[in-house]
Amino acid sequence: MTELTVNMYACAVPVATVWTSPESAREMDEEGIANPLHLNKWLEKLAYEERLDLCNSNRVQTQILYGEPVIVEKIVGEWARIIAVWQPSKKDERGYPGWVPLTQLKKATPLEEAGGFIRVAIPKSQLWKSDSTPFMIVPFNTILPLTDESEDHFHVMTPDGEALVLKTDIVEAPSIHQFKKRPPESAVDEGLVYLDLPYFWGGMSSYGFDCSGFTYNMMKACGYFIPRDASDQAKSGEEVPKGDPSCWKKGDLIFFANDEGKGNVRHVGFYYGNGLLLHSPSTGQSVELVKLEGSKLERDISAVRRFGAEEGSS
Repeated sequence: MTELTVNMYACAVPVATVWTSPESAREMDEEGIANPLHLNKWLEKLAYEERLDLCNSNRVQTQILYGEPVIVEKIVGEWARIIAVWQPSKKDERGYPGWVPLTQLKKATPLEEAGGFIRVAIPKSQLWKSDSTPFMIVPFNTILPLTDESEDHFHVMTPDGEALVLKTDIVEAPSIHQFKKRPPESAVDEGLVYLDLPYFWGGMSSYGFDCSGFTYNMMKACGYFIPRDASDQAKSGEEVPKGDPSCWKKGDLIFFANDEGKGNVRHVGFYYGNGLLLHSPSTGQSVELVKLEGSKLERDISAVRRFGAEEGSS
């Protein structure tokens, strides 16, 4: 084991899965832990039982996106124990912990030249090399430092050097905490883009979200860094009366727990309005709108929370 002092690294693939331990990845997960990453090949080969096992065997914790900064605490062989600092969690006050293959990380570079940041505002965007050849496809909510611009493109700094991205694909801000804050109902509008996207345990990208990854990312798109997990999200924001749907607003987060709402929080989704829930349900299902009244979910409501400008971006 090689112990390191705290070091900042960045995700060097479009989406890196954060595993519970180096032993959590299976032989069938090889495409998902490689660099170059073969994400679609990996996802396509996972049958329902193999996807479910990612949850039931506690294999996957979360995911990080290209350029996302992490603290590397230690390196063991070909794996790094990391803290995802943009993903608030009760598991570690610094961010979300877990393990990532070292090949999917690169040492972070100083950002003295950054002139702000861009965030990918569409499901997927093409990054280009400076000679106009395609370089990498990056998912929704990828954030990268801005260095320059031309007529149609912004120049961004990536873990692999400078790249170009179409201005029409992104929004920009002076810092990661200064992206324009939009009302929570806008998070629902963002989420509607992903209707019918298959659920993925631990998913944090437009290739597949889990329930709280879905709410986290739609709120991130509206300028808020809320906690990563549903149980932590349920303790944040502003409390809304759970037993009075007339008080609910589009964009509120509705939480569900076992034992008719009295147990541990197990699920979260957005209130859409008109008695509907927008959510990423579970393995084998896809992002959907469902009617709450008369459903099992209705009996399991444990909390309703509202996020807005007064919470800041934390």
